[in-house]
Amino acid sequence: MTRRVMALLLLAAVVASALWVVQTRYQARLLFLELEQLAKVRDEANTEWTRLWLEQATFADASRIEKIAREQLDMVAPETVELLVIQRER
Repeated sequence: MTRRVMALLLLAAVVASALWVVQTRYQARLLFLELEQLAKVRDEANTEWTRLWLEQATFADASRIEKIAREQLDMVAPETVELLVIQRER
């Protein structure tokens, strides 16, 4: 009778261990899928950031700003005699 009890306990331990392995692998797969999705989101965010950075650099280009100021706003650079330099006292 003792051997039967030991065998049943061993069988229960093996079944419990197998179920634990299955559950652990399932959780690992779910976490891996989440990791892949987050990596995709990260890559898309990096791509968008790069695009926005290049767009900002384009819009902030001095020659572009000057061209828009001349063509759309009819602005011109002042002559040297029209400049007044003000120095602040410290």
